[in-house]
Amino acid sequence: MSEYVILVHPSANRVYAASSPALLRAELAVFGTALAAELSGIEDVELGGVGYVRFTTSAPLGERDIALLSNLSSLYALFRLEGDVLRPVTVTPLAKADSDLLTIQKYAGKTNESFTKLLLNVTLLATADALSDKPRYLLDPLCGRGTTLNQAIMYGLHATGLDVDAKDFEAYEAFIKTWLRNKRVKHTAESGFLRRNKVRLGRRLDIEYAFSKEDYKAGETRKLAYFNADTLTTDEILRANSCDVIVTDAPYGVQHGSHREAGLQRSPRDLLAAAIPVWTRVLKPGGALGISWNTTVLPREELVAVLQKAGLDVREGGPYDGFAHRVDQAILRDLVVAAKPAS
Repeated sequence: MSEYVILVHPSANRVYAASSPALLRAELAVFGTALAAELSGIEDVELGGVGYVRFTTSAPLGERDIALLSNLSSLYALFRLEGDVLRPVTVTPLAKADSDLLTIQKYAGKTNESFTKLLLNVTLLATADALSDKPRYLLDPLCGRGTTLNQAIMYGLHATGLDVDAKDFEAYEAFIKTWLRNKRVKHTAESGFLRRNKVRLGRRLDIEYAFSKEDYKAGETRKLAYFNADTLTTDEILRANSCDVIVTDAPYGVQHGSHREAGLQRSPRDLLAAAIPVWTRVLKPGGALGISWNTTVLPREELVAVLQKAGLDVREGGPYDGFAHRVDQAILRDLVVAAKPAS
C-alpha cells in the first residue's frame, strides 16, 4: 500500500476555493476507475497546518497513472507520504498551450476554469475509449465566450462550439485570433456566414492550427469551429455520430440558449428538454455528454429523466453524487454525465 497527498490549487474565486477539496475528492474517485493501481481511502487531512487530500493506492503510482492524475482540475502539487515526510512527485499535466489561454478573458458569468476542466475530465473518463491517444472531437453546444473550447485546445482536442449570442461570438473571435497571433501559433482563420439548404443560420468561424511549424507542415493540425447559431440546429450543422464528447455549462435561469419558434428560451428545463435529443444525435456511440446546471431551477431527477429518454446511460451514485456545490445564493451547481451506448 502507498499513501499520497494532493495540495489543492489556491483558487482566485473564494466560493469555489471553499468547495475545491470536496470536488477534488469526487473527481479523484472518478479518475480511480482508470488507474492501474487500485485507489481507496480518499479523505481530507491537515499536515503542518495545511489542508491536503489524502488517498491510498494498492501499489506505487506508475508513470501512466501519474500522468493521468496530473490533470486533476484542482491539483497544485502531488506528494508521496512516507511517515512524516512528503516526497514531491513530478507531475506532467497535459497542457498544449500557455495557461493564459484560460485566464486572460474576464467577464461576468464566466464559468470557473477549474470547474470547466473538472467537467471535461469526468466526461472524457465516461467515454468508451477514455485513455485513447487519438485526437478526439469535443462539442460545446452552449459555448458562450469559449472557456470549454479553450480547455479543449489545452488538451489537444478538436473543438466545436455553438451559441446564439452574437456578442459572445464576436468577443471570442476577437480573443482567439489575437491570442493565436500573439503566441505566433501557425494557423489559418476564416469567417463567414453559415448556411444550410440556402437558408442562413448564422455566422461561422473556422480555425486550423498547430503549435509547431513541423506539425503544421505535416498536417498534424487541430480544428476549432464556432457557429453563431441556434443550439437546436446542432444536428443540421454537424454530422450524426461525429463528436466524442459533448460538454456544456447550461444556463442558470437567465435569458439564454435558443430562439427557435417560441422566442428566446428563458427556462433551462425547456431548453435542455428540446436540445438534448438534438445533441445526442451528433454524439458518437461510446461517447459521453457532461452537463453542469443550476439545480434550484431544474431538479436533478428531471434532467436525468430527459437524458434517459434520449437513450443515454446516466452515471449515478458514488462520486457522481459528490459534485454539487454552491456558486452564490441563487445557484447550486451540479453536474451529470451520461454515455451513449456503444452499440
